[in-house]
Amino acid sequence: MAVIDLNDDRDGDRGGIAAAILMNRTEKPMKPTPITAPPADAAARKAVRPVVCYPTQSLPRADLSAYRAVRDGMELVGTVVVPPRDAACWTVPAGHFFRIVSTEGAQVGDLNLFNANDLKERLYTGKTRALNGTHVGLGDQLFSNLPYLRPIATITHDTLDWYGFDEFGGSVHDVIGTRCDPYTHNLLSAGDHYHHCCHSNLTRALAKATGMTLPEAEPHIHDVLNVFMCTGFSRDTGQYFMKASPVRPGDYLEFFAEIDLLGCMSACPGGDCSSEHSSDAASCHPLLVEIYKPARLPEGWRAPAINGYDRSHGC
Repeated sequence: MAVIDLNDDRDGDRGGIAAAILMNRTEKPMKPTPITAPPADAAARKAVRPVVCYPTQSLPRADLSAYRAVRDGMELVGTVVVPPRDAACWTVPAGHFFRIVSTEGAQVGDLNLFNANDLKERLYTGKTRALNGTHVGLGDQLFSNLPYLRPIATITHDTLDWYGFDEFGGSVHDVIGTRCDPYTHNLLSAGDHYHHCCHSNLTRALAKATGMTLPEAEPHIHDVLNVFMCTGFSRDTGQYFMKASPVRPGDYLEFFAEIDLLGCMSACPGGDCSSEHSSDAASCHPLLVEIYKPARLPEGWRAPAINGYDRSHGC
């Protein structure tokens, strides 16, 4: 979904583009017209400056230089191919690196991460987002869910870190989207059943990797890191949007495993997510996962301990 600021008149074609967008909009607006008259101090209320919810000056940060110092001479110890419109799992021991690599064409991946020794501990995108921002990249850490809440992986290299944020507010590697799923597809498509949404792909792959049944595996599937996906929020309605991923063959996102990890990733049926997902129309490609063992561990590194809160909750 292309997002245009209709008040931006820098481009001579802006008016025509805006008109085309308005013509393509459904008759029912995303948000209803307000029915409450603005109060006399409305402007003052809106002008209040925002406050960052989680100041992170005291947040322990990974020593990225120590991680990067052991990248040279790493030994490739395993590879996994994630087929188009499907998913696959892999394991990474603590202290190893793994890369998600674009190989044949622009393709996004929906990533779940688990503690390989305890599936109850898994990636918590909500807190990862709160502590890092809507999109993650070099030096950012991925956090696990409560009550564990600790870094489980650190991003040590990103060949798309040049992208930043574009004029629409879009960026890559988001922790804001949930994953395409057959339930939402069913809701929005008048009852259609599509079985290769990322949620279903991840469910099948986790069931296969663990020996669980599909009903047992499905509750473990969680909100994802959208690897290579370019997303943001529209400025007029605040809707989640996607646009063509800038990823090209040879690009990769690299992580350091802070704990023993079980990874599970779907090669999204939307391909590069330039037009749609949850269909067989988009051009899709495989993704490659590479697992590397460094010759030594980063200087001073220790696996993060489970969160130290005593769980008394005031009692």
